[in-house]
Amino acid sequence: MTDKRYPVNKQRTKRSKLKIIKWFLIFFVLSNIALMFYYDRKPELFDVNKIAKKRSDLHGHKTVVGFTTSATLLEVADRLLHKPGGYLTNDKLPPSVFMDNIPNWEYGVLVQIRDLARTLRNDFSRSQSQSLEDEDLKESDPKFHFDDNSWIVPRTEDQYREGMDYLHQYLDRLSDDNDADAQFYARADNLVIYLTIVEKRLGGLSQKLSASVAKERLNTDLSGDTAAQQSTYKPSELKVKTDWFKIDDNFYEARGSTWALIHFLKAMEVDFNAVLIKKNALISLRQIIRELESTQESIWTPMILNGSGFGFFANHSLVMASYISRANAGIIDLRQLLENG
Repeated sequence: MTDKRYPVNKQRTKRSKLKIIKWFLIFFVLSNIALMFYYDRKPELFDVNKIAKKRSDLHGHKTVVGFTTSATLLEVADRLLHKPGGYLTNDKLPPSVFMDNIPNWEYGVLVQIRDLARTLRNDFSRSQSQSLEDEDLKESDPKFHFDDNSWIVPRTEDQYREGMDYLHQYLDRLSDDNDADAQFYARADNLVIYLTIVEKRLGGLSQKLSASVAKERLNTDLSGDTAAQQSTYKPSELKVKTDWFKIDDNFYEARGSTWALIHFLKAMEVDFNAVLIKKNALISLRQIIRELESTQESIWTPMILNGSGFGFFANHSLVMASYISRANAGIIDLRQLLENG
């Protein structure tokens, strides 16, 4: 005798499977949304003096000249890798793959790490152009310049951790009275070299942020030198406009870059204190830091707005560009003061 209930049971089983799939999808979506909110948290600003003291107490280091700058570089790199969600730029799975603000923030931080690591290798740790470079810094610098989006062996995080290991070895030797090879030269000319790099970074960020609103710009690429030449022709007037999809990318890159730079400049206030006081430039540096700290204020809208310059809606990019431009003007004045003061 045929069981007439069989089709009904089969249909119930199918409905049960669909119900399980539905609830799984709901759970998957909600859990990913929750993780996105968690991963979207950026590290807070930290006290560079407390970090230097903590590291010196933990490892038995002496806080010699250059210790605070080197320890701060280590701490910024560490927070880049170990913030909520870890390093996200090279993630290929949800929810990280759907997030672009944090990877751009990470890139901004990474650029500043690379600049300071290279300056530490080429300038701060060398007494003159003919002197030998530090062996640990020679190994550390290229590690931070590794591809920021590699997720298969070698992974980006592993390369950056190796760079941190070499940097830590340099820090150990720097604070060792019996090791005279590791040095940090807090001279005005060395600080000028670093500030020149910072000046270009901030200038580039300011230009990209300002281009959130379309504008006509005169071509000043060759101004100031009648014999100057360039590779290919560019018109005398340029129309500059950031693509709509790149506006928030530029904003968060600038936010990450200035976050890292605040800490590096605060550390240099400690290590270059004698130089800055002699040049009467300490207040100038502190004002630059204050301008940069304004870039880290809370954002009270769920997205980066792109209103016109004097329009009804805010333009977050122009506000950020204003802070960065003022800081950059201060950097230029500080550099000239150190050179000529």
